Amino acid sequence: MSDTWDSSTKVLNDRLRLGAGFGPADRGHVLELMSSLTRHLARWKPEKVDLEISVKDRTGPEQKITLEALLPGLGLVVATSAHRDLDHALIEARKELIRQIDDEKAKRSDHKAQPPRQAP
Repeated sequence: MSDTWDSSTKVLNDRLRLGAGFGPADRGHVLELMSSLTRHLARWKPEKVDLEISVKDRTGPEQKITLEALLPGLGLVVATSAHRDLDHALIEARKELIRQIDDEKAKRSDHKAQPPRQAP
């Protein structure tokens, strides 16, 4: 893991943009709920990571959280949640993003671990 990232929300504060549906007053709470992302993003240099979170129809029946991460080598990774409770939706989207990142890391690890094919 890179020492460039620390466990505080400072890194997320620098790299996470609040998109549609969020205002400046939401920032601290969103950062708190997203804080466990930090260690999952540690393999990338902070300046190479781009994160954005937005909410559509906030507190409405069609509320939808979208968490996007642009990560070197993975491209755009998108996680969503339609949970009606905002905090639960944020946590659900965070967990989904983490799952996708871990799945991609596992695929790449498995691919590298396979021996090269021999020509017949």
